[in-house]
Amino acid sequence: MTVIYEDLGPQGQIMGVCAPEFSGVLDAFRANFLTGGEVGASVCLVRGDDAPVDLWGGIAQAGTADAAPVPWHHDTIGIVYSCTKGAAALCLHHLIDQGKIGYDDLVADIWPAFAVGGKAATTVAMMLCHTSPVPHLREPIAAGGLTDWDYMVDRVAAEPAFWQPGTRQGYHALTYAWTVGNLVRLIAGQPLGRYFADEIAGPLGLDFHIGLPAALESRVAPMIAPDRAEVNFASRFFQAATRESGSLPNLFLTNQGGADFNARDVHAAEIASANGMTNARGLAGLYAPLARGGAGVLRADTVARLGRVCAATLDDAVLMQSMRFGLGFMASIDNRASGGDSLLIGESAFGHVGMGGSVGFADPAAGIGFGYTMNRMGPGILLNARGQGLVDAVYQALGWSSPDSGAWRV
Repeated sequence: MTVIYEDLGPQGQIMGVCAPEFSGVLDAFRANFLTGGEVGASVCLVRGDDAPVDLWGGIAQAGTADAAPVPWHHDTIGIVYSCTKGAAALCLHHLIDQGKIGYDDLVADIWPAFAVGGKAATTVAMMLCHTSPVPHLREPIAAGGLTDWDYMVDRVAAEPAFWQPGTRQGYHALTYAWTVGNLVRLIAGQPLGRYFADEIAGPLGLDFHIGLPAALESRVAPMIAPDRAEVNFASRFFQAATRESGSLPNLFLTNQGGADFNARDVHAAEIASANGMTNARGLAGLYAPLARGGAGVLRADTVARLGRVCAATLDDAVLMQSMRFGLGFMASIDNRASGGDSLLIGESAFGHVGMGGSVGFADPAAGIGFGYTMNRMGPGILLNARGQGLVDAVYQALGWSSPDSGAWRV
């Protein structure tokens, strides 16, 4: 294992460890800073019981007139947006493994208030794979609403179905926090954030939080908005989001109750679709046991389900591009030919992207867990060039062939 310390000048340093056979990942990480506009970031690869790549670097917080920039340290954390959905899904699978609920069970039997407005036929599996009929809320979310658990649960329960349950796929960008999240709360008898801490993150030793304690706030790297010049506003998604008031893409981007995801109240809340706080080590550590058949977290038969696509479409009702989902996790997605956003991982791999470009995934065929987080968000709605370059470097180092089929293959 090689200890890394590289001075990037005003951009800070790159530090950590990298095994020689994964030097291409270090090269890609360095290039992200030098030519890719990276500000602060971390990348981690876990294989078996080892972490052959564990790197961090750059700037976590910009300097001011009164203070120097804060470097990205080994324990810097940041919001990983929809990567949180993978953690939320894992909690529900954990309860299913204990026999406390089944994939085909009706949500109405657990959460009777949800069974209104055409939603009564919704199953637990539909909640996980984004075919539940509540991808968003039509009417405006009240100011501060995302941080008010009871308010959001009541709103989601009362929302009329956007389609007959299970007949359409539409990414539950925000509502996943209360569809899957409330199922976990009702079945476990405690909030999802606490269940995740006690049953998943704690036993695995993960620095991963859904509902960040105030004592950890000083370690957070604030998010930097993407450069508008990089955003493809000509895409179907952004055309609808900016021009079609009330459309699902428009609701996704605009109906969030004015939430500031850099604010303490949002960090402290339980929003299990969007406010998980961790770094690359936390994401890789979450997925590494799943790459080893569950490794005490889930049964091997359950893990086998996670990489199996259960919902796929050429036209997601929210993202307006092709998408492939397993039970709570994204599979490899190739939208390069259509100009959409992609996630190119192994065919048996599964994980989740976060808005701006963070990603975590397991690849059982490769035996790896991977994580990447950053503070300067990229354009688009899935992985961007910085994250994909790191993923590609990992598969290249493993000797895999190519992603030209739409997924990396041996």
